[in-house]
Amino acid sequence: MIDQRQYYNRNRLMPQQSRSGGCLRIGIALAVALFAIISFVGSKVYNPVTGQDQYITITEEQEIALGLQAAPQMAAQFGGLEPDPDYQAAIQYVGEYIVENSIASQSDYPFEFHVLADQKIVNAFALPGGQIFVTRAMVDALESEGEIAAVLAHEIVHVLARHSAERIAEAQLAEGLTGALVLATYDPDDPGSMRTAQVAMLIGQLIQMKYGRDDEITSDMIGVQLMAEAGYDPRAMTDVMSMLAQTGNAAPVEFFSTHPSPDNRIGRIQAAIDEVFPQGVPQGLIQ
Repeated sequence: MIDQRQYYNRNRLMPQQSRSGGCLRIGIALAVALFAIISFVGSKVYNPVTGQDQYITITEEQEIALGLQAAPQMAAQFGGLEPDPDYQAAIQYVGEYIVENSIASQSDYPFEFHVLADQKIVNAFALPGGQIFVTRAMVDALESEGEIAAVLAHEIVHVLARHSAERIAEAQLAEGLTGALVLATYDPDDPGSMRTAQVAMLIGQLIQMKYGRDDEITSDMIGVQLMAEAGYDPRAMTDVMSMLAQTGNAAPVEFFSTHPSPDNRIGRIQAAIDEVFPQGVPQGLIQ
């Protein structure tokens, strides 16, 4: 026969043990969140290209190493490198010309420009440290050297502005805070608490998407400056945006996209052109 007194005492302690476990989880969660915040805030540096402070947790040397390490894998996802040497020569010439004749020349990043073999996806992107890729489909869609310069200048700014490194730091912060929230709120005996974790993760993803759109706008506007410094007509960038708007690759809902729609970017690009050339775009620029 069960000792009723022992049964009562054992079960009376269970809520206290549960509360103790919950307090421990909250304490650990607070420590995790505090560590993530302190690490993030302590990584602030000034970027002379953007003229703004940003939070970076890796060095330029680490960025370069990450880009070189990721480059073969990224190329493989787009069918490898374009075998036609004429494509590679054209992109490399324009890319190097921009770097040598703009503020990019003051950077220590070893820029390299690659054409990917993919003939269907219109795309261009930059890896941290200076590895820049353009698909053959993108090159085929462009109609002038100026438009090639517009695409490459945009990607060069992503590198100079250290956008990838900035996203890494922000992802680390979001991961730390999300992990802390999940730890503090998740109860294995309450399946409903999982919804809180899912909402927290979604919020973290949306924050990262917003940062992505801001990066694109920054790269457009400073890209105009790089084009002008290298002697290219920056109005070619608006032509590229018009082309992208017609490809159908732009996401229908801007809020859930890392790239703002081309139509929304054209106005900002024109404003940047007016700022660089307040008296109007001069004659003789490369188009």
